[in-house]
Amino acid sequence: MTESVDRQTAAERLRAADDILILCHKNPDGDTVGSAGALYQALCQLGKTAAVLCSDPIPAMYSYMPFARYDGSFEPAFVVAVDVASIQLFGEKNDVQRYVERADLCIDHHGTNSGYAYATLLDDTAAATCELLTEWMDDLGVRITPDIANCLYTGVATDTGCFRFTNTTARTHLAAARLIAAGADIERLNEILFESRSHPRVEAEKLALESLQLFYQNRCALICLTWDQISGTGVAGAELEDLTSLPRSIEGVQVGLTLRQQPDGSFKISVRTDRTINACAIARRLGGGGHPRAAGCEISGNLENAKHAILEEVKKELDKLDQELSVQEQQ
Repeated sequence: MTESVDRQTAAERLRAADDILILCHKNPDGDTVGSAGALYQALCQLGKTAAVLCSDPIPAMYSYMPFARYDGSFEPAFVVAVDVASIQLFGEKNDVQRYVERADLCIDHHGTNSGYAYATLLDDTAAATCELLTEWMDDLGVRITPDIANCLYTGVATDTGCFRFTNTTARTHLAAARLIAAGADIERLNEILFESRSHPRVEAEKLALESLQLFYQNRCALICLTWDQISGTGVAGAELEDLTSLPRSIEGVQVGLTLRQQPDGSFKISVRTDRTINACAIARRLGGGGHPRAAGCEISGNLENAKHAILEEVKKELDKLDQELSVQEQQ
């Protein structure tokens, strides 16, 4: 059972530590990489030895973040995970599991966090872990430099869809304003994160749209990409993250599903919903989790099995909503 710690306690434990290893989740996105990059630079500012480890390669699009990859040059005395809700999300490569088992601290914003670390700093009201870290830098006693600001802005912006998603709050905008004031190069970052598409990414989007299917009177839209299609285009995994908003953007769609096959044959499923449907409730019943409007899970088996499993859970939520509306109409 994890120990729930406040921001000051978490800061004190990191300030007392050295030889610190920072862990990201597999298929790294802007929030886990941005959190890791910002924390790495903050620890260096405090005179600590630190490095970042991830099961999968860090996408090239985040190359503007200056941090050291762990190369075994020191034995970690303190292990901290950022933006990782459960052990399953770490992956198996790069000997990551060896360090997961001794995680001293987890810093996260997912309400579904499983409590795998010895201590957890959790704020599920934050739109991103980077939003939490933006505020936490004061507790850590660190100045937010332009490089740290770039890392933190990356996580805040990507986890909110450039401030479009429903998890965006006044607090989110205040964090962004602080990062801009600290020197975040938002013009360059927004171009990299939201306005630039590689040719492989465009080809992958074309294939995804060709797979589009509508279910339940057009209330649910589904797109999918097989591993052969993903590897055939050569698109980086991080470039596919924003594909998850495509099916939900269709008029009248309440639930958008994106299925992406992994190298091992399993399917990573992203669930995006409008405010009437709980995405996390859908994903949780399949062993996943996330947020009310954005969640995910992984399913083994072939494509048809994966579709059947997730669509059954979507139907349960749609039926539940219909029943609630029917009761309201009768009252």
